[in-house]
Amino acid sequence: MARYTGPACRLCRVEQKKLMLKGDRCKSDKCPINKKRPAPGKDPKGRAGKRSDYGLQLREKQRLKRIYGMQERQFHIFFDRALRAPGITGENLFNLLERRLDNVVYRLRFAVSRAQARQIVLHGHIKVNGKRVNVPSYLVKAEDTIEVEETSKNLVIFKDALKEYGKSGVMPWLQLDPDAMKGKFLAVPRRTDVTDLGDIKEQMIVEYYSK
Repeated sequence: MARYTGPACRLCRVEQKKLMLKGDRCKSDKCPINKKRPAPGKDPKGRAGKRSDYGLQLREKQRLKRIYGMQERQFHIFFDRALRAPGITGENLFNLLERRLDNVVYRLRFAVSRAQARQIVLHGHIKVNGKRVNVPSYLVKAEDTIEVEETSKNLVIFKDALKEYGKSGVMPWLQLDPDAMKGKFLAVPRRTDVTDLGDIKEQMIVEYYSK
């Protein structure tokens, strides 16, 4: 499956919002969003016309897709699953995205970004309920345990990433023992619990795919 391999910061500039794709760099003065540069392809004098409803819906979909580091086909598959599930489609979509193993690895502070978390999973450094899982899109369930493979615990990448736990802790639906590098997915979060993604309007995404 094709994957974007260009500069991550360019995606933030396109959306004109921080997508938190590069860990600590996104929180520093080096973040290009802090420099108020125009988005790639935009008129630097701001003469672009008003966006249509479709354009606004597209941008909202692109922003959420890029935050979670997914390609269009895979994101559409997740949306279809959310649509078929009982309940509110937008809420279901967030539930599925937050259950992705690469996202949970990132949320547990085993990685500084979701992109790094995806590589960690692909390289076999993560176990779920005692079994190695190397599929980033694997869906974690409530009460599942997620831990770093024993032979990988001395890697600098994990020790550096876990420094963020001392600063910010983990989300309330997660539990982490940083010394053992072992965590638990306590429950599937509600949409209102996911507060760190900015002002994502999931209803716009539902409307985009409903056309």
